[in-house]
Amino acid sequence: MKRNPSVMVLFVLILSVSILAQVPYQTTLTPRPKKAETVEKELLELEQEWANATIKADFARLDRILADDWVLTDAEGVVWDKPQILALMKAGDDVTSGMTNEDMKARVYGESGVVTGGYTSEEKMKGKNVGGHFRFTDTWIYAYGRWQCVATHVSKIAGKYRRHGVTDRRTYFRRGILMPFFRAQITASG
Repeated sequence: MKRNPSVMVLFVLILSVSILAQVPYQTTLTPRPKKAETVEKELLELEQEWANATIKADFARLDRILADDWVLTDAEGVVWDKPQILALMKAGDDVTSGMTNEDMKARVYGESGVVTGGYTSEEKMKGKNVGGHFRFTDTWIYAYGRWQCVATHVSKIAGKYRRHGVTDRRTYFRRGILMPFFRAQITASG
């Protein structure tokens, strides 16, 4: 019995394809990030680079830090995209002369990360002072070999809270500033 070599090659090819079809697909576009502690430190450093690039109006650095589809929800609830913000900065309509980050914490979830924190800024939008004390949440993704911010949400810290010299809710609990309200709630319900 003589075997046809082309039938054997076809058989091996079909067998190989069926075996490879069983192997899960893995992309090589995004290598795995480093350990969580290292990534957390890297994200905090990127946040500081971002602040410095904003003050210096370093558009090349901002373009690298912010993903192309980055969106910002500002303290007024207005949603901005990357081209809008960069255009305002390039036109001189959005000028930040000072920015200090504070109380930042980073958490990593595989190839995404979240940074929360506060900042104080000296900023003018079309000549109007819009600076102040803010809290932020930035969402980062790791793609194409680098971290980029894809979304930012900013909330302004109300003046009455700043009078107490604190910027986070935990401090209010420790100092008892919010406790009378919660005591009333506990008493009323139980």
